[in-house]
Amino acid sequence: MILERHDDLSKPTSAGGAEADLHGRSRHYEVVARAIGFIRAHARRQPGLDEIAAAVHLSPHHLQRVFAEWAGISPKRFLQYLTKEYARARLRVSGDTLSVALDAGLSGTGRLHDLMVGCEAMTPAEIRAGGFGINVGHGFGPTPFGEAMVAWTPRGVCHFAFCTADEPSMIAALAAQWPRAQLARADARAGQLLAQIFGGPRRAPIHLLLRGTNFQIKVWEALIRVDIGELVSYRQLAAATGAPQAQRAVGSALAANTIAYLIPCHRVIREGGETGSYRWGAERKLALLGWEAARSA
Repeated sequence: MILERHDDLSKPTSAGGAEADLHGRSRHYEVVARAIGFIRAHARRQPGLDEIAAAVHLSPHHLQRVFAEWAGISPKRFLQYLTKEYARARLRVSGDTLSVALDAGLSGTGRLHDLMVGCEAMTPAEIRAGGFGINVGHGFGPTPFGEAMVAWTPRGVCHFAFCTADEPSMIAALAAQWPRAQLARADARAGQLLAQIFGGPRRAPIHLLLRGTNFQIKVWEALIRVDIGELVSYRQLAAATGAPQAQRAVGSALAANTIAYLIPCHRVIREGGETGSYRWGAERKLALLGWEAARSA
């Protein structure tokens, strides 16, 4: 495996404004995540705005403004989207919307920012080759949910991870997946790609390159068809793959997903409305769900 760094692989584009906006929202996310963590820890008491603001060392007015700039709604409204009652209500309708999308062979019609996601699977031979002869670009940049690492090949995005470790550790994890590929770091291109994903409407479609078992890929393809603001249970997702009894295998496929957000495993929750665990952090999963619910409302 060869590691290189080429920050000049891509020239600046009109995405620069979107990238700057992502930096601001990424900073706001740090406050939002702390607030969500406090709320989770004291959920039974249902703390009010003043108490939440004090816990994150802000005035109530400042916290209200940060939430409004980040999510587009007030903290109170945002928290309503994170209740079990709301989750169960979304589960009741998601089965129908998912089946319609599957029948049509399309992803949802209202994906965030008109973003459409397509994918193709690597062949078993390509996986065994460990990326030999493939150039894998990668880099770090801001998102509305904190810093993230994204990686791509000429055939599409192959890796997306929110930063939960230091950069060398995350690069090492990517290299372990592509042991014989040539890795080239390009933060400028990564920033443009993240801006395309999160920054504005009518962006070009995003293509994904998937590596997994046939069943894992079926689960991930079904997930891509779960529209923004919708939630599905493990049972519903298993049924969508044609294996309604394979809920545990579905959970394993979600755990194996290395493309965050674009393969939206954060939209899978438990039957009772509990959000469950998330590879990139429980607070981040709640933030993703509330943020998407606000935009789909």
